[in-house]
Amino acid sequence: MKRRWIILMSLFVLGTVISPAQKVNLNFSQTNLRTVLESITRQTDYTLAFSKEAVDLNDLVTIRVTDTDLIQVLDQLFTSRNIGYELRDNKIYIFDKPTVAITQTQQPQPQEIRLNGRVTDENGDPVIGANISIPGTAIGTITDVDGNFSLSVPRGAVLRVSYIGYLEQQFTITNQTMLDVQLQEDAEQLDELVVIGYGVQRKSVVTAAISRVTAEELNINRPSRVEDALKGKVSGVQITQSSGQPGSDSKVRIRGIGTVNNSNPLYIVDGMQVGGGIDYLNPIDIQSVEILKDAASAAIYGTRAANGVILVTTKSGSGAGKPVVNYDMTYGWQRPWKLKDVLNATDYMVLMNENKINDGNAPIYSNEAIRNAGKGTNWQKETFNYDAPVQNHQVSVNGGNQHGSYFLSFGYFSQDGIVGGNYGVSNFERYSVRTNSNYQIFETKERSFLNKVRVGVNVGYSRTKSSGIEPNTEYGSVLGSALGFDPTVPVFADDATAEKILADYPTAIVDKNGRVYSIPPAKFQELANPVAFLNRPRSERGNADKIVGTFFGEIDILPSLKFRSSYGVDLAFWGNDGHEFPYFLASQGKHITQSSVWSEMNRGYQWQVENYFTWTQKLGDLHNVTAVLGQSAMKYTKRHLRGSDYDLLELDPNKANIDSAIGDRDKERIYGNTGGIDFESLASYFGRVDYNYAERYMVQFTLRRDGSSRFGPQNKWALFPAVSVGYNLMNEPFMEDVRPDWFDMFKLRFSYGRNGNENIGNLRYAAFIDSGQNYYFGGGYNVATDSKSGTMQDGQSPAALPNAYLGWEKSEQTDIGFDAYFLRNRLNVGFDYFKKKTIGMLMDVPIPAYVGQGAPVGNVGTMENNGIEIELGWKHRVGDFNYFIGANASYMKNKLVKLGNESGEQVYENAAASGVGDFIKGQNGEVWPFFYGFKTDGLFQNRQEIDAYVNEEGEKMQPSALPGDVRFVDYNQDGIIDDNDRTKIGKGAPDWTFGMTLGAEYKNFDLNLFFQGVTGNDIFDFAVRGDIAPMNRPTWALERWHGEGTSNKIPRMTETNANANWRSSDLYIKDGSYLRLKTAQLGYTLPVEWTKKVSIQKLRMFVSGDNLLTFTKYQGYDPEIATGENYNRIGVDRGGYPQARTFSLGVNVSF
Repeated sequence: MKRRWIILMSLFVLGTVISPAQKVNLNFSQTNLRTVLESITRQTDYTLAFSKEAVDLNDLVTIRVTDTDLIQVLDQLFTSRNIGYELRDNKIYIFDKPTVAITQTQQPQPQEIRLNGRVTDENGDPVIGANISIPGTAIGTITDVDGNFSLSVPRGAVLRVSYIGYLEQQFTITNQTMLDVQLQEDAEQLDELVVIGYGVQRKSVVTAAISRVTAEELNINRPSRVEDALKGKVSGVQITQSSGQPGSDSKVRIRGIGTVNNSNPLYIVDGMQVGGGIDYLNPIDIQSVEILKDAASAAIYGTRAANGVILVTTKSGSGAGKPVVNYDMTYGWQRPWKLKDVLNATDYMVLMNENKINDGNAPIYSNEAIRNAGKGTNWQKETFNYDAPVQNHQVSVNGGNQHGSYFLSFGYFSQDGIVGGNYGVSNFERYSVRTNSNYQIFETKERSFLNKVRVGVNVGYSRTKSSGIEPNTEYGSVLGSALGFDPTVPVFADDATAEKILADYPTAIVDKNGRVYSIPPAKFQELANPVAFLNRPRSERGNADKIVGTFFGEIDILPSLKFRSSYGVDLAFWGNDGHEFPYFLASQGKHITQSSVWSEMNRGYQWQVENYFTWTQKLGDLHNVTAVLGQSAMKYTKRHLRGSDYDLLELDPNKANIDSAIGDRDKERIYGNTGGIDFESLASYFGRVDYNYAERYMVQFTLRRDGSSRFGPQNKWALFPAVSVGYNLMNEPFMEDVRPDWFDMFKLRFSYGRNGNENIGNLRYAAFIDSGQNYYFGGGYNVATDSKSGTMQDGQSPAALPNAYLGWEKSEQTDIGFDAYFLRNRLNVGFDYFKKKTIGMLMDVPIPAYVGQGAPVGNVGTMENNGIEIELGWKHRVGDFNYFIGANASYMKNKLVKLGNESGEQVYENAAASGVGDFIKGQNGEVWPFFYGFKTDGLFQNRQEIDAYVNEEGEKMQPSALPGDVRFVDYNQDGIIDDNDRTKIGKGAPDWTFGMTLGAEYKNFDLNLFFQGVTGNDIFDFAVRGDIAPMNRPTWALERWHGEGTSNKIPRMTETNANANWRSSDLYIKDGSYLRLKTAQLGYTLPVEWTKKVSIQKLRMFVSGDNLLTFTKYQGYDPEIATGENYNRIGVDRGGYPQARTFSLGVNVSF
């Protein structure tokens, strides 16, 4: 009996402990207390017991909790309202907390209370920088590194505690002097606000294809350019760095190549269109970057958005009162991540002898010379700059209060190149200053209309200085020479040779110690000693100053209606200054006999005025409407000035200016222009309506009308409409009972729209007058003597027919996708399928030859792109260990449907001088562009195979071939090997691009790894030139044919090359796929109990590496190659400037 009582008592005690621990899920915003309490009773075994006098059931509540203890929820609801409660008998008893009466012996309580407290997150960790304020007053502070705060507050005041990504909480301060606050994550707020153009939108109701990159993601690898930080972070966006040279640009393509003309996206910075890219921005100043990928998201920018839009939002102040000072610094060392395998001196001499012997000539080198040659000169090691420094410094201050906020920053970035950086010929420096501020200059609570005015300004200034070498050419560049120069030649000539060099060429280059650099042997044409190349007496430095600013004002006309007006400017100055003194490097193109000096200046100024209304209205509890209506106007002007002169008075770099030149006045040149136009302008009207029903059904309509000065008088205006819809399945009421616990959200999206591309140049619709139509008057032509008599008259005529109907290139795009969240939002999946069609691409319109004038430009071409985009994310915390994984992949398929010219094809690259011929082409029905050349079928192993390779008439297909030569395929099967057999042999654009980020945090340690890569692309490896027989070769040349059966891929060595073995063919095509560990970073944050002793809120130190590992089959410097103004030379490797492997140390400090 006693044992039974013990069991019953234990069960009773256990029940009283477990019952209050019931879990509750709430998600309410500005909902009355009655509804919230009723939801609690439905989820628990408790009923309510209370007096209406004690509790105001109409009090509005905002609370979002997931799987949270009942007691914790009740504390959050009642403590701030000075309401007490008790759990008893399966009831929640609610009562008003009694106040203590003041007796005569008691002292009056003070009107202000000194309140101390601590703010933590759900894991008990301190929340640093949380805002503590009393709404409507200037009273406020922020939490320190321990999450603590201290503040004097009036008795009875409502204290607000808030922090980005967490639910705001409010507490009524009565008599308490201590307040501990535990913030809950805001699932809706963490579903961040996305910038959509003229506004923001919660991601949960976005119906278009928009990707977002945050400041945290951007600043992991801290690149010199914003575009490089986006690489691999976003699906559907291909970013290819042009070269590894400091300050080099990157080619950005959103959802493929949209046109044979300019496919660059539109850049908007803080609402202002920016010309020339965003390289002026300091990446650390950026708060977020949104990429508008489909037509629906970009349609609000109309005629400029056919190639996608990149929206950049810079940082603003915290508005927390206390200023926060941050200092970020990195310092690194750069090296080439690999050297290209080329022949050493011994192997080179063997192959050069074969060159001669195979052509029936005597060998150049004796056996003894070959035995003693050794490895010779490694020109790559002599050329590269090892441990080239790169550094970045950034200081920022931000703060504010409820009336305004500010952000100030200064940045300095410097990078020396790994080729020539130590000689001052490949360097980049950037100074940047930014000030962003906004203020609420007027507010009144006496009326509900015209009651609030805000103003602000965002201004950024940058100054860049740069120098560079030719990064990707086979024609005598520094790296091209390092790869192709004779390895038997030393860097410096011996004394006897040096004396002869100076006798023949007095301006031959010498180093600071007077040593004479070796010059190239015969037949090397423009290839030269690359180290001497870096030492030549020539200098050219670029400079650029850019100011981009936006000034705005906003007024609340009604509670739901706002008006915003802004004025933006983009003022840019850029140019270069250079000089060159006489020198000799090589006999072809590198023998300068006259000193010269030049200077160039450019100025571009663009202003933009925009005015728009924003109406946001909640109709009832379920209908949400937002509308935008506005206008925009823009104007751009440009000036250019350049001067040059010759024969400087002194060969002193410090005196190299135009006034110091004494050359013939006829050779002096000063010229300038305005780009052929007075101005460029754009006028626009735009509108957008967003509607959602209970965040379940969503629809968006966008319309923009643009008029541009760039188009013909009959076609200056155009409309650009778009529509998108969304459906959030999990917000259906019927899903509440059937939805699995692990399935959190599923949203379907569909969009269709039309955008335009006005970036096609100016006055293309007009007919300019062309000279050169001279004729003789008053005489005649004598056939016998082939002479003319009379007076020659200057003749002019229109260069081409005009086209008054010339208009935009238009892009129509359809997108279908979904977003899904699983496992309490730990796993997110995004998917999009798109089809994009560009119509009206600009090309010369075919006309009959008898017209006698050039063809007009017309909207005649068509191009298609389609593909899929996948984004995955996972985040999880296990105790002190927090980790996340982010991955994305994109598949892209491009087709040139119609080029628009008469033939339907066009050659874009030709290298006839080097024996390669045409090698890049565009053609109807094919990917644009593609590598063009011959297909090969191995090598002829003997004479019998040559004799057997005949056509139907028995004629030899390659009569000039010898054993060891390439067998070219008769692709069109006409029995003749000629240029008509050339076809597509590869393409530079990848099929798949992908990226993956792995991150982890454990206590004070953090680790981040970022991988990026592509697959399905080719590289045209321009490693061999048929016109320079003695140039060095890659080591794969050792696999050449040197007897029957020795090789079926690499042809024999020959100088005469009668078979044209190295004309453009698939021998040049290599697999360009790669996977690269782009960034790895390991950081450690010092314990706050250490740093707070010296008034430091946070001190983090880290080590990082860039381009640490690259997995690729390609044997060249770098598989990532993109050159050409319009992307038409992507994948062509002419000895490109490789990206550097960098090791860095850094520190982040907050005060």
